[in-house]
Order: sequence, then structure tokens, then C-alpha cells
Amino acid sequence: MSEQSLDADLCVSDCERCPALVESRSRIVNGAGPTDADLVFVGEAPGANEDEEGEPFVGRSGTVLDDALRDVGLARADVRITNCVRCRPPDNRDPHSEELDNCRGYLAEELARVDPELVVTLGKVPSQHLLGRSVAVTKEAGEVFDARVGDAAVRLLVCLHPAATLYDRNQADAFEETIRTAAELSGLADGGSGGQSSLGDY
Repeated sequence: MSEQSLDADLCVSDCERCPALVESRSRIVNGAGPTDADLVFVGEAPGANEDEEGEPFVGRSGTVLDDALRDVGLARADVRITNCVRCRPPDNRDPHSEELDNCRGYLAEELARVDPELVVTLGKVPSQHLLGRSVAVTKEAGEVFDARVGDAAVRLLVCLHPAATLYDRNQADAFEETIRTAAELSGLADGGSGGQSSLGDY
């Protein structure tokens, strides 16, 4: 199967399981990036910018993530970025537990097919959803855990949400250090592509 057809298989094109999200979204926002990425970032849900552009982590948070990746020799094209929930919740509220549960199968399928070396959860909601417990993100950022998502066992690194660095500059160092750890654990540190092409190749 070609990467293009695999990417199409990972896209959810029609889902109406969550009435409130169907009403609030303008589109379904699927994961973006290589379908064989060694490193996958998981956020909670699309916001207004993501809903408008159809791609996860654009806008200010996306810029913070892109800058942190660049600082460790990576580009957005080297990693896959997705969310626990693929539709924007009303007023950018946190997704409800049933919405997370409704979308979990899509994420499980995505992670099973991509089969990354490492999954990085960006913020409290995805960390708690995938670990199945309460998570103190500021204390546990940078720690690695074993998790199960669907039938797949994944190695999971807890990370602060990029937006945390916008409101509290004290969080910036911890966020950047966790991204560095992610690059090292996934084998992508210093531009090592692990099968992916880095921006410098173009």
C-alpha cells in the first residue's frame, strides 16, 4: 500500500457520533504528517484555527511546537501530529469524556498503522485520556510510560501543552527539554531521520 493510500485510510471523512461537535465544527481535522512517523504528537482537540485550516496545531501553539522542533533539528514534516478528538468543541471547551471515547477508536487505528517509536501527549487531556488516570502534567512532563491504545502498546512521553509556554514563560524550558527528549527517544535527534526526510533535504 502506498503512503498516499495509507494516509487516506487514516482520514475520517464522515462521523456524527457527537451531536455537539457536529454542530460546532466546520470540518473534521485529521492527523497530519508521515504515515510511518517515528514520533507522533497527540493534542486534545482542534481549536478555531485548526477548524478553519483543517490541520492540527496551527496558530500560536503550532508556532511554539514548530520552533521547539526546529531547535532540535526537526521540522513539522518529520513528525505526525494528531488529536484525541477530531472535531472542534463549542467555545474551545475541553472535550467531554464521551466525546473522547467516541473518537478513541480513530486514534487507536491511527497509532496502530503509523506504529511510532514514541507518542508525545501535549497537555493534560490527552495525557489523562491515554494513560487512564489523573496526570499532574507540570510534575510528570518528561516522564515516559507504557500505555495501551486499542490493541497497540505505545511508549508515551508526557509533555506540557505548547500554549502553557505562552502564558507562563517558566514552562518554556520544561517544554523545550521534553521536545529534546522526544527527539532522542524516537531516534530523530540531530536530524536523524529514521526513515523520514528532514527539511534540510529539500
